Amino acid sequence: MSDPENFPLVRPRRLRRNAATRRMVAETRVAPAQLILPMFVKEVLREPVPLSSMPGVLQHTRDSLRKAAAEAAAAGIGGVNLFGIPAERDAVGSAGTDPDGILQRAIADVKAEVGEALVVQADLCLDEFTDHGHCGVLRADGSVDNDATLLRYQEMAVAQARAGVDMVAPSGMMDGQVAAIRAALDDEGFADIGILAYTAKYSSAFFGPFREAVDSELKGDRKTYQQDPANAREALRELRLDVAEGADMVMVKPAMAYLDILRRVADASEVPVAAYQVSGEYAMIEAAAANGWIDRRAAALETLTGIARAGADAILTYYAVEAAGWLRKG
Repeated sequence: MSDPENFPLVRPRRLRRNAATRRMVAETRVAPAQLILPMFVKEVLREPVPLSSMPGVLQHTRDSLRKAAAEAAAAGIGGVNLFGIPAERDAVGSAGTDPDGILQRAIADVKAEVGEALVVQADLCLDEFTDHGHCGVLRADGSVDNDATLLRYQEMAVAQARAGVDMVAPSGMMDGQVAAIRAALDDEGFADIGILAYTAKYSSAFFGPFREAVDSELKGDRKTYQQDPANAREALRELRLDVAEGADMVMVKPAMAYLDILRRVADASEVPVAAYQVSGEYAMIEAAAANGWIDRRAAALETLTGIARAGADAILTYYAVEAAGWLRKG
């Protein structure tokens, strides 16, 4: 017999020996209720349109949006985050504040369909509604006017609240946007409407497929208002400001390339933290899986687990409904 002194006494593999044991001792668990599905609705469509760069994702009609929202509620996910694509755009994004605009109608449609079964969030930004594709009002020199944009965000927040939204999600990265939106909502009697602040939204190459999803008109970039990918401390500064201004939740976007930022924000945050697995991150998994290079389901679930492990309480992901099914099946 071999000398027992040569054998390890501590054997971590005992807790990995079968699926039941691994499941019992898992340190991080992803639940369907943590998942939020981003959804796109386009005003002029008669039939939903598949996105070439995001397989499985659609630009919805109002009818198909309602059906997809009902499916999301049945899947048990936490919420949906709506983006609207108007028939017409102008310099100040008028369709974004129009009570009859596509996003306001979509909010009302989804609330009528799902009631309290889902948290209905809406993107609060002008980029989908402007003919220049920027997230705010432009000055004569083409730069974004921060404070003039805040006035538009206030109007947009109130329009969404009147349509029935549960939570607004300001994504424009304007200084003071949370405080401005909170003040406008409170002044109009919407103190119960929550704010999910895009606290650390980076100027990222991973947003590319999203531009197709919203038919973006953007020329140039958004580097003067979105964060520099090189910066980490800046995210914590933005966090302090957003919480002080009244954010109910905060978010890091993108997720997978910024897990270190997510961890730092989660460690410092007094409010729940979300992360957005963005279009480019989704598209990479889909492309690799389509080529047979990775297991699609395993890779999707692994990335969602990693985002949760890094500190996300909620995850915006295009896999939300499908992943909820996978999670229920174990």
